[in-house]
Amino acid sequence: MEQAEAFAPCHITGFFQILDQSTNALYAGSKGAGVSLERGVKTIVKIMRTSADPLQISINGLISNSASVSERVVSDFLLRFSKMRNSKIAIEHQVEVPIGAGFGTSGAAALSLALALNEVFSLGLSKTEAAQVAHVAEVECKTGLGTVIAETVGGLEIRVKPGAPGIGEIRCTSAPEDATVICLVFGPLSTRRFLSDEETRRCVNELGGKLIEKLVEDSSISNFMRLSRQFAEHVGLITDRIRCVLNEADEASFVCSMPMFGESVFAIVERESLGELKKIFLKYGSEQQIVISGIDFEGARLLR
Repeated sequence: MEQAEAFAPCHITGFFQILDQSTNALYAGSKGAGVSLERGVKTIVKIMRTSADPLQISINGLISNSASVSERVVSDFLLRFSKMRNSKIAIEHQVEVPIGAGFGTSGAAALSLALALNEVFSLGLSKTEAAQVAHVAEVECKTGLGTVIAETVGGLEIRVKPGAPGIGEIRCTSAPEDATVICLVFGPLSTRRFLSDEETRRCVNELGGKLIEKLVEDSSISNFMRLSRQFAEHVGLITDRIRCVLNEADEASFVCSMPMFGESVFAIVERESLGELKKIFLKYGSEQQIVISGIDFEGARLLR
């Protein structure tokens, strides 16, 4: 049995602009800004010599029949590489954050899968070429637009040109070593639904591009958080329970916002301030609903 392992950081998008008009998914995507997390998705790919199914996908130990983006990645590889077609493939995604809550898990799963498939089958693609397969799968499944390129690079990024890795353009910004992302998760929101909703798309594009220009002028974390909050308020997806958390955080001088898209609240703070904000979050949710992570500056990578 042959196997390969890869990791992709999860990612929170603070704000964005939809630019998906191109009929070529490699050139479709978004501009925007976000942060990659040290928590992410580890994917293990095994070539099985004995298996009842030609493809088996599990997520956190449970067999999945709804991993559409990962299935699309495998399908695209099979179309391109005949040497894979008689193989039985077992895929295990180990996801370190809640799924569907605005952490870019589908993109991280697709990206780590593409890297691992390329490695285990010795396909000879570059990291960028493998990541492009993941980007196309995400765009065509309508689960994300700029997540894959952000997770490929890592860090706190500004996406200034849409498209897949190697086509889109990113500017990475600096962050203090102790900068920590903290998030209170209430539940999922459907990225597919919002990317297909004309009113949401209008609100997103009405403001997203202007905020990108402002972040390019001042790329500090504090400005990123302020602009993210402005965007969340404008798009109008803030629920009552998110509003309660935001109001109390505001009173304590913490600028929080909402990941795009998840019913969650997030902030980037220095380590010394983490405890105070966590206490506020615990008034509205349990310890299990809180995700704390450093910033991942390496981007997607092979583990072995």
